[in-house]
Amino acid sequence: MRFQRRSKVNSIASGLISFLLLLLANGFFVAAEFAVISARRAQIEPRAKAGSTPAKLTIKAMENVSLILATCQLGVTIAGLLILLVAEPSIHDLLQQPLHSLGFSDSIETGISFGLSLLLVTFLHVLIGEMVPKNISFSIPERAALVLVPIVYGLAIVLKPVVFALNATANGIVRLFGVRPKNEANSAFTLEQVEDIVSHSTRAGVLSDETGAITNTFEFTDKQVKDILVPVQNLITLPIETTPRAVEQAVAKYGFSRYVVIDPDGSLEGYLHLKDVIDADEEEADEPVQRKLIRTVKSIGGGVELEDALALMQKDRQHLMASFDADGELMGLLFLEDILEELVGEVQDATRRE
Repeated sequence: MRFQRRSKVNSIASGLISFLLLLLANGFFVAAEFAVISARRAQIEPRAKAGSTPAKLTIKAMENVSLILATCQLGVTIAGLLILLVAEPSIHDLLQQPLHSLGFSDSIETGISFGLSLLLVTFLHVLIGEMVPKNISFSIPERAALVLVPIVYGLAIVLKPVVFALNATANGIVRLFGVRPKNEANSAFTLEQVEDIVSHSTRAGVLSDETGAITNTFEFTDKQVKDILVPVQNLITLPIETTPRAVEQAVAKYGFSRYVVIDPDGSLEGYLHLKDVIDADEEEADEPVQRKLIRTVKSIGGGVELEDALALMQKDRQHLMASFDADGELMGLLFLEDILEELVGEVQDATRRE
């Protein structure tokens, strides 16, 4: 009799210990699942480049996120099923004697113990197996990823045939709904998300934008070439017969280093830079500038976004571009200086007069 009682106590204890371990295993897979999708790759890559093995494995896991998530889901499912199988008999045996001493019948004892087991298991499963690990991963995503994800990655490699079959089946079902599965975690923010983060950080007092550079960057993405064009009537132009001396006089008067050259009929011929004529000798100073010295001005559409215009000017090494309307009439010129001013504020030409 004493042996049977001791055996039963041992059975209950081992069942409860198994229940606790399964709860922790469930929490482990939940924490790893949220860590791999919430950790920022940019925070982990420097560690990987420095030689950290956990960081390298985490990067590999983030590049195979579909496989990792499938492994986590498999772990959560198996742990959840085993919790039900282990917890209910152990709690039933633990409550059997107290309920029996209260005079309940076997059927009532079974019903009460099952109900209490279900409530307790559900509470602990949601609390310890789901919410706590999820909140930990959200609070310290990079640290959680470096600790948990490499272990899951190792399990994924061991269980790859099973996980691959399940994952391939899931991806096939997803494709039936016209959705393209992804294998790599998305660790980038959209422009709207970054703007919200900056706005919230500024209100909270943890970010200062006294120069306006950050705000200008967001506004910059919404502007087009036509928004900052310098109209033709505001341009300082030189005739096509202009001389090196006239260019030098214009620089002395206005301070700009580049000047648009116009044909007699008012059409755009190109532009001259101060350095194109500065080395002219005294005999050439009053002679018309040679046509080959006049630089070509490329054209750009007024509806082009400023970030695309900046990339184009950088690619073609252009400091100014012309924009024409649908009838071919010159609307104005786009200057690289004006694009940069949209980002960083006022930019002065090196030779510009105040």
